[in-house]
Amino acid sequence: MGILDFFFHLSSFLAPAVAVGLLVALAARLLPPRLAAGRSWWRQAAINAAVGAAVLAAGLGYWGVDGKIATYGVLVLAVATTQWLSGRGWRGGKA
Repeated sequence: MGILDFFFHLSSFLAPAVAVGLLVALAARLLPPRLAAGRSWWRQAAINAAVGAAVLAAGLGYWGVDGKIATYGVLVLAVATTQWLSGRGWRGGKA
């Protein structure tokens, strides 16, 4: 596999984590604005994407293949939980 093929494979593998991380961080700014205090949206998107990439790597290690629906389900739950924790959701939206 050449370097260009490796780049395309890696970017295709990480695309769901980046997309979900970015969309959740932006949705947190739009839906309940009072919960979006703290970090900038791009920093929160990067944290979400990193957590998502770790989940995808764990799914690849566990099942031996990527693209399993169960892995994508855990990806959504992990990113949503990360966003909730960083927005201090347990406080009920009080900053």
